[in-house]
Amino acid sequence: MKTASYDVFGNIILVKFSKETKANEKKKFAEKLLKENKSVTTILEKTGKFSGRLRKQETKWLAGEKTKEAIYRENNCVFRFNLDSTYFSPRLSNERKEIVGKIKPKDSVLVMFAGVGPYPIVIAKNSRASRVYSNEINREANKYARLNVELNKVKNKIVFLDGDIKRVAQKTKEKFDVIVMPRPQLKDSFLREAFSLSKKRTRIFYYDFCAEDEKQDVITKIVSIATKMKKKIKILKIKNAGEIAPYRYRIRVDFIVR
Repeated sequence: MKTASYDVFGNIILVKFSKETKANEKKKFAEKLLKENKSVTTILEKTGKFSGRLRKQETKWLAGEKTKEAIYRENNCVFRFNLDSTYFSPRLSNERKEIVGKIKPKDSVLVMFAGVGPYPIVIAKNSRASRVYSNEINREANKYARLNVELNKVKNKIVFLDGDIKRVAQKTKEKFDVIVMPRPQLKDSFLREAFSLSKKRTRIFYYDFCAEDEKQDVITKIVSIATKMKKKIKILKIKNAGEIAPYRYRIRVDFIVR
């Protein structure tokens, strides 16, 4: 059997096998993982990619307790979520911690595509932000986000702006000090919405997906949309925030509205 890759979501391990792996090999590997990881109670197989703006995936039970609800801890926070109906990436734990370090006291922070609340909650719990606004279109994710806000005792710091960010941006009069955009892999950049919700000195943390030699294209796109929105910006930093496929990366572009 070719080496399988996997992610740990607290009590659940999600395994990705090669297409050639036989069913009995998967079962054997799952039982071995369960035995070696005492805090893990369930092994699932990843059978489908994340798809659409709701970022849902398909998984299959292999061993242990029959559940798809994870209980996961990071950055002094705890999160509950369903692996099939909501999106969560444990690989972004350090990213979330790094963003916290960029939040200033009394900042108002907007997190777009917030999912079950990892960015808003980690920021609310570990920074001195005045308010953190959580935007997500997936209703199931918003249910879990509200549960996670209660679990982490940050209800007084988080405001929910549920729904399509395009509509939310039209209705919201608030202008934010910080906008975090851990967006899914969609054609729309949603930068227009971010600029419409920005003011002078707003810091924006924008995530995109590209090959190493396409980074400049991402910068050109940001500058072009800023110009169309009559916003002047300054690029502060470009960093790789993880490899998502061979020679293809999630990147983060930090910039400020001038």
